[in-house]
Amino acid sequence: MSAAGSTDFPHAVASIIASGDELVLGQKLDTNSQCIADRLVSHGLQVREHVTVPDDQAALVEALRRAAATSQLVIVTGGLGPTADDLTRQALAELLGENLVMDEDALRTLEGWFTSRGRTMPPGNRVQAMRPASARMLTNEHGTAPGLHAVCEGRCDLYCLPGPPREMIPLLEREVMGHLRVAPALACRTQAIHTFGRGESDVAALLADLMDRARHPLVGTTASLGVVSVRIRASGPSAEALIAQTAAEVRRRLGPVVLDGEHLAAEVITRLRAAGRTVGTVESCTGGMLGQFITEVPGASDVFAGGLVTYANEQKVALAGVPKHILDREGAVSRACAVAMAEGGRERLGTDHALSITGIAGPDGGTPGKPVGTVWIALASGGAPTDARRFLFRGSRSAIRTWSGMSALAMLRLRLIGADMRLLNQQE
Repeated sequence: MSAAGSTDFPHAVASIIASGDELVLGQKLDTNSQCIADRLVSHGLQVREHVTVPDDQAALVEALRRAAATSQLVIVTGGLGPTADDLTRQALAELLGENLVMDEDALRTLEGWFTSRGRTMPPGNRVQAMRPASARMLTNEHGTAPGLHAVCEGRCDLYCLPGPPREMIPLLEREVMGHLRVAPALACRTQAIHTFGRGESDVAALLADLMDRARHPLVGTTASLGVVSVRIRASGPSAEALIAQTAAEVRRRLGPVVLDGEHLAAEVITRLRAAGRTVGTVESCTGGMLGQFITEVPGASDVFAGGLVTYANEQKVALAGVPKHILDREGAVSRACAVAMAEGGRERLGTDHALSITGIAGPDGGTPGKPVGTVWIALASGGAPTDARRFLFRGSRSAIRTWSGMSALAMLRLRLIGADMRLLNQQE
C-alpha cells in the first residue's frame, strides 16, 4: 500500500486499533480506545470500529489494511516499545511497503532522554528511533516511545501512539486533535439524554419508531446501573437541528425520568440549592454509600447536613430514634423501620429532607419473605407525608447497594420536581 498522495482530504470516518496481548487476554482494560473515540466524536467524526489485536505483526497488518480501506483516520495505540513484542512500527512499514530507516533527530532525542536521567541508553532502544521511510516521528515528551504518522494512498492518515495513557493523551491532543479536517457536510453530531426510573426495554418501547435503524437521526439506548441513556446521532449540515428536534420529542415522551444532566446526585443537589433546602441521610445496608454519592458532587456542603450510619439495630435506636418495639415486632427491613429512620434522622439532623435505607444486600441474610435484595427506602420531608417504598434489587452485593443509593436519590428528585411515579424495581 503506497504512502504517496495528497494530505488535504477531509476526515469523516475513523477506526481505532489497540495492540497488545494483555488487552486481548483481558489482563488489562483498554481505556485508550474509549478516550480516543470520545475525543473524535466530540469533533464530529464517526468512529467506525474499535479493534483489539495481539502482539502479532500479521494480525496488526491485516487490521491496519482493513481500517485504512474504510476510514480516513486510523489511530493505533501500543506496540512502540523497544522489546520483541512491540511490532507496530514494523507492521506500519509492511503496510506501506517500505523499509524502516533510522531517524537521526529522534535518536538524538532518545539518547538525550536517557542522559538527562543519568543513564546510558540500552542498545535495544535504538529501534524506537526507527520509522517507515515516508513516515514522520511524533515527539513524545513523556516517555521513550515516539509516535508515528503516515499517509496511506493519499486518503488515510495513520497515527501510531504509545500505549501508556500519560504518554498517549498528550500526543493525541497535540498531533491528532490539532490536525483534524472535518468538513461540515460530513460532520457527525451526537447528544445523550440520561434517564433514571424506567428500564431500558420500557424506554425503548416508548421510543420505538424513533429507534428505527433506517431513520435519521439514529437513536439508541444504553444502560448502566439504572441510568438509561438515549443517544442521538446525525450527520450532515442539518445535524444539529435534526438532533434538537428528536431530543425534544424524546424528552416529551419520557417525561419525569429525564435527568437534567448525566448525574442524578448533581441534579438533586442543584435543585435543593435552588429551593434553599437541605437533606440528611440515615443508612443501614448501604453503610454511607448514599452520603458518598452526594458528597462526590462539588458544592454538596451547601445542601448536605450529614448522615447517620445505623448499621446495627442498636444504632438505629440510639442515633435515629427508631422505637425498639418496631425492630422487635417488624424487624429492621420493614416499612415502619424505614419511616422511623427517615423521620428520626430529619429531626436529629435538622434538615428539610431525610432519606433512609434499610435492607438485605447479601449474599446471606435473606428469607423467603424477605429475599436478598429486599430494600426499604423512605423519604421524610417537612410539610409532606413520608414516602416509603419497597424495592427488590438483583445482582451482587455491590450492585444492590448502588441501586439502593441511586433509587433513594431518585425518590428525592421526584419530590423536588413535583412528580409521582413508580420507579424501576419498586415492589409497592
